[in-house]
Amino acid sequence: MRTVGVEEELLLVDPETGEPRALSAAVLARASLDDAEQDVFEKELHEQMLEFATHPQADMGRLQAEIVRCRGEAARHAGGIGCAVAALATSPLPVSPAVGMNPRYRWMADQYGVVVHEQLVLGCHVHVSVESDEEGVAVIDRVRPWLSVLAALSANSPFWQGKDSAYSSYRSRVWQRWPSAGPTELFGSAETYHRRVADMVATGTILDEGMIYFDVRLSQRYPTVEFRVADVCLDASTAVVVAALARALVETAAREWREGVAPAGHSVSLLRLAAWRAARSGLTEELLHPATMRRMPAETVVRALLEHVGEALAAGGDLDLVREGVARLLRHGNGARVQRELLERTGSLRDVVTECVRRTQAD
Repeated sequence: MRTVGVEEELLLVDPETGEPRALSAAVLARASLDDAEQDVFEKELHEQMLEFATHPQADMGRLQAEIVRCRGEAARHAGGIGCAVAALATSPLPVSPAVGMNPRYRWMADQYGVVVHEQLVLGCHVHVSVESDEEGVAVIDRVRPWLSVLAALSANSPFWQGKDSAYSSYRSRVWQRWPSAGPTELFGSAETYHRRVADMVATGTILDEGMIYFDVRLSQRYPTVEFRVADVCLDASTAVVVAALARALVETAAREWREGVAPAGHSVSLLRLAAWRAARSGLTEELLHPATMRRMPAETVVRALLEHVGEALAAGGDLDLVREGVARLLRHGNGARVQRELLERTGSLRDVVTECVRRTQAD
């Protein structure tokens, strides 16, 4: 059974006003005092962010329990210094992001200017184990058309600087400003993949391999492929659905590779359009179907994903969990829809944040 790990970035907010607070260093210091040996939490580019990473898990129930536990610990440490955590992929309220002071972040700020100073966005990264780099690159080549569907399911960033962006996932549009971000062409082999990465670093445009921001990439630190297209999900249960689908995509792609099934040859241009459509529509309108790259109702496209990975989901014991989770998302909406409905009901972005703080720890 392939193992799965999840990294989530959480927004630090004032519990009264809902405004982001640049207190990640203080939260990390408190966490270290509480348990000097814990290595769950990490700094991120901006001081208003806090990241945690789960341990690799084979069972999705255990993965959800760990996500809930980590969210709870983050909330406890943040509460100790007077702030709260929210699983929001952008801040609904206006914010002036504060860049961390370590040399890496300062280099990025100097190199990329306003891109860094406006880049307060929060994602969910899913690591799925692979047997080798060769298998990993074969997976990367074959999951490309399906990534936009994961993005639509996870979309949780409709607001930007106090206004409705008109997107379900505006985080993904902001993220595309990085020069190395986005979909990739077909690599064909691990050798080609590593040569491409080395050539990109050699240009001096990015600092190192850590700045390879492909939508899905080989991890530098672990024997995994890392999916990077999802917004941080409002509910922990949605993150688990995304993780289960990512694992099923990896297993399905690896099986196709072993059986000699060629990857779809969609161009990067079409994949970018699919990603844009997913960011714009989420689950409320139409998406581009991964097989045809033509517009179809979002529910139809999501059902096509379930059919594509159904065998792998069943083999992993995740079929019922994913079916129920997807049905819930189609019925009640992803985080973007929830946020908009909260604003419509309360008329207050502050109240939106307050309710999202509660939901971050709800399950």
